[in-house]
Amino acid sequence: MQIFWKVIFDPFRWLWNLLNFTRKLILNILLVLFFIALFVFYFQIYPTPPDYKQGALVLDLVGTIVDKPITNNRFRQIGREMLGASNTKLYENSLFEIIYAIRQAKNDKNITGLVLSLKDFTGSDQTSLEYIGKVLVEFKNSGKPIYSISDNYTQVQYFLASYANKIYLSPQGTVDLHGLATNNFYYKTFLKNLKINTYVFRVGTYKSAVEPMIRDGMSEAARMADSRWIKRLWKNYLNIISTNRSTTINKIFPSAQEILEQLKIVDGNPAKFALNNNLVDIIATRPFIENDMIKIFGWNKNEKSFNKISIYNYQSKLTQHGQIAVIFVNGVIVDGPEKSGFSSGDIIAEQIKQARLNPEIRALIIRINSPGGSVNASEVIRAELAATRAIGKPVIISMGGTAASGGYWISTPANYIIASPNTLTGSIGIFGIINTIENTLESIGIYSDGVSTSPLANIAITKKLPIEFLKKMQLTVENGYYNFLSLVAKSRHKTITEVDRIGQGHVWIGTDALKKGLIDQLGDFDDAVNKAVELANLSVYQIQWNDHESSMIDFFIQTKIFTNIIKFCLIHIFPYLEVEKIVDFINMNNIQGLIWNDPKNCYAICMSCQKTI
Repeated sequence: MQIFWKVIFDPFRWLWNLLNFTRKLILNILLVLFFIALFVFYFQIYPTPPDYKQGALVLDLVGTIVDKPITNNRFRQIGREMLGASNTKLYENSLFEIIYAIRQAKNDKNITGLVLSLKDFTGSDQTSLEYIGKVLVEFKNSGKPIYSISDNYTQVQYFLASYANKIYLSPQGTVDLHGLATNNFYYKTFLKNLKINTYVFRVGTYKSAVEPMIRDGMSEAARMADSRWIKRLWKNYLNIISTNRSTTINKIFPSAQEILEQLKIVDGNPAKFALNNNLVDIIATRPFIENDMIKIFGWNKNEKSFNKISIYNYQSKLTQHGQIAVIFVNGVIVDGPEKSGFSSGDIIAEQIKQARLNPEIRALIIRINSPGGSVNASEVIRAELAATRAIGKPVIISMGGTAASGGYWISTPANYIIASPNTLTGSIGIFGIINTIENTLESIGIYSDGVSTSPLANIAITKKLPIEFLKKMQLTVENGYYNFLSLVAKSRHKTITEVDRIGQGHVWIGTDALKKGLIDQLGDFDDAVNKAVELANLSVYQIQWNDHESSMIDFFIQTKIFTNIIKFCLIHIFPYLEVEKIVDFINMNNIQGLIWNDPKNCYAICMSCQKTI
């Protein structure tokens, strides 16, 4: 009898315990959120101004630099404190806030120099780094010195370090210059083994975005195309480094054989190699470097260090009102919501519309750092820009590291296009891709069957695609490519044949794009602002940065706190599940869903353009 009642009541006891656990968890989460909200609210209303003596501004960047972080400055600061250096890849810094802070420091009497502390800086595109380099030169030219300190330098960190007056390196450190490379996975055999059928529709000899699905290696056409632009990017990188260090390219980056020979001379010591090749100025331990900084900037007894202020405590918020609106297209262009690494066509189009209808806005700058994406989402943005130009408001395109495929599609209505010498652009081409799993299902005994009123109605990923649909898709893609060519031809005052000759999916760096007539000028964001002022006939102006104010929910999503909470609950409630694998699989499919969601399955995207140094 005892066993009987145990069997009856045990499930209810387990359910009651589960409800109690859930209730406590939810209440605790709400309590934590409440205190965080109070904390943020207090500091937003009563911001504490930075209290510092004369000393150094420390560029102690954590994470990556992007044009537009997904969360705003206040929440990024909280995230930085919570995440710490161990999660640097999760943290995004605003390129334009960094630029603004350095320029502000240049004229600040309390800032007597700049210290680059880049050990937690993980990457950015070459164009953004050059823009920061430009303002570092401005800072130096004002008479204030720049020092770079680190135990080691990655390739991306060293690019910024090369602008310093003096570069320090630890005795066991290294400067890791190795070159650029592209490396993609190829899935043809993998998909074949899974019995997945891949249907590809494309136009453009060099449109290699679909190659991973239909090949096990890079085609010669793609190899030649990628080799051309990647070699030029690396040459430009070395030119800038060698100029900054007042030396030659061969001294900065000898051949592989010469590197080995020079390393043998210094008994394999990379720090001495760096010193001998003028990559650094001083090899020193951390205490020695600290003493040097104290001699230069003075001693702060409260901080037990030299007088300094972190750039995160120094930054001021960018203007939210002005005559020139700046709207960002950052990452893959998608239909649907916006998140880190993706730009929503609907959200950007709405921002453009608001700027178009705002009588105070006299000109519009679109800052593009995107390899493209959905044709539908790109066209939604392009149409709004065309409407803006039609009413007489100048539209200026400022290209960042990448403005290719769909990123170039949305550039076509502009009055003026400005790109960096190292911007990756062009890639004029379109493709479609659909996977079906009927063979996969059949291998485990599942079949799909039914009736339809037309072959075009019988479309599903569980069935082989009808020949009529395949022909329709190819015609749709060809039509999309013709539309792309037509937009470019009209915008750049060329014939469709001329555009087709430089199209075909070809990727061009900025210097080549200027020669091909795809852009109007080589320059940076400052040049875009100057052009907007000129075209709008402004004598006095402010810039309005169109960046939505992030909520606490955005912050939690960005830092994956919600994911971790779900993971915690699952682990404690269902300890036998492989939770890590399940959550990672869900996250991966969410990303894929954001990319491959064009209503016509048509994409203008340059996969190989998504590179950083």
